[in-house]
Amino acid sequence: MTTTLDARAPKRPLDPRPAGNPKVVLGIILATYLMIILDATVVITALPDIHRSLHFSSTGLSWVQNAYTLTFGGLLLLGARAGDILGRRRVFVAGIALFTLASLMGGLAQSAAWLLTARAAQGIGAAVAAPSTLALLQVSFREGPERTRAVGAYSAVSGAGGSVGLVLGGMLTSWISWRWGLFINVPIGIVLICLAPRFLPETERRPGHFDLAGAATSTLGMTSLVYGFVRAASYGWGNPITIASFVASAALLAGFVVTEKRAEQPITPLHLFASRQRSGSYLARMLVVSGMFAMFFFMTQFFQGVLGYSALEAGLAFLPVTAVMFAVVRLVPRLVPRVGTVRLLAGGVFVAFVGMAWLSRLSPTTPFFPQIVVPMALLGVGIGSALVPLTTAGIAGVEEHDAGAASGLVNVAQQLGGSLGLGILITVFAAASRTAAHPAGVTSIRSVARWNLAHDVATALTGSAVFLALALGVVITTMWTPASDAVPEAAEMGEDEVLDLIID
Repeated sequence: MTTTLDARAPKRPLDPRPAGNPKVVLGIILATYLMIILDATVVITALPDIHRSLHFSSTGLSWVQNAYTLTFGGLLLLGARAGDILGRRRVFVAGIALFTLASLMGGLAQSAAWLLTARAAQGIGAAVAAPSTLALLQVSFREGPERTRAVGAYSAVSGAGGSVGLVLGGMLTSWISWRWGLFINVPIGIVLICLAPRFLPETERRPGHFDLAGAATSTLGMTSLVYGFVRAASYGWGNPITIASFVASAALLAGFVVTEKRAEQPITPLHLFASRQRSGSYLARMLVVSGMFAMFFFMTQFFQGVLGYSALEAGLAFLPVTAVMFAVVRLVPRLVPRVGTVRLLAGGVFVAFVGMAWLSRLSPTTPFFPQIVVPMALLGVGIGSALVPLTTAGIAGVEEHDAGAASGLVNVAQQLGGSLGLGILITVFAAASRTAAHPAGVTSIRSVARWNLAHDVATALTGSAVFLALALGVVITTMWTPASDAVPEAAEMGEDEVLDLIID
């Protein structure tokens, strides 16, 4: 799941020729990263259309997201190791090529299985290409103002990418088809593949070993765990395949731990979990992202299925949370040294919990303003306040040779947390649908369906609020110590140094 590579450290280019036009280099890197970030959210507002077009079940629909995030998160830092051993530019081009081909196949999908296979392949391509983007940026721009500006642009793409994906996905779905949320990657990917060898420098290869066993057991173990929850939502907890999934998950994850203890070059150095504060930050991040990721999944169905919004209107409806979150994330690094990492983190998670608990009171008659706008804005403030402290706590006190692995764990926790949270809350959503009730005066089939969907979404969002409450408990019980607000690394990191570790 992670690698000991410090992907942020510059490497000596193999090619003695100077890099190409800096603006073109930066454009290639930012376009690639934006494309990867977009694909985590671009299909969210298209989910109702995908549901109808490919005949997904209500629970199976979650795999449109999970297939991407599980492979992306599970193989993210194996991709970093590949760049380390084989050369960043070479691996970058290979990852983009796979991502582009998978996007084309996904757009052409004629069945649910076809689309999910393509989404998983997209995740693999993203896991291969993404770690190289920041490393190539570091190689291409000299330390100082030039690199600071480039990293600032990279951070802005990271923060805004998810918001852009929601709106862009809504636009393409409303105006053309949900398929164009995937097709749009194809011409961009082809251009990037053609430009990269000409303008991007190659990095020095390093000897090393691929921890394939660690990557396989961790990714398959998490996939089995998520599949068990989704399967339980449709077939019950006593279903033989459900039970087998959980058993397989336990065996695979146990095998992963054993593998990492014995591996010559483990992709997840287990000693990083020795610090309570770091371990707490990884767990808290998983819980926070679990709640937020599920919120986007369920709210897009509420906006379109209950309120009757178009896909574009649903994308725009998320702006109260995404725009506020982006603005707050840019301000928070200046507050960390003054307020303290854990204190600010606890306050942010609490505000997010209040917003999510408020949002979970939804019904078909809930007005967008203020009953949805205000709690979404609170979520934006709370999550925006929590992301940077979670990141700084996750890399605090780490030795230089483990910096890449620690920052990688931050991103892996984010990707896998979203998949696990959605898998769990799908079971809550399905259970709620079996107990939904509606007012006596509601008789038409359409009205009954709207009331039932609103009830199911509200119940799932209550589960999201529970995740945030658990995250707050983790912060207080495992991270809050007398010295927890005096972490030198957290206080000394610059804004861009923190933001370049955050994947939206």
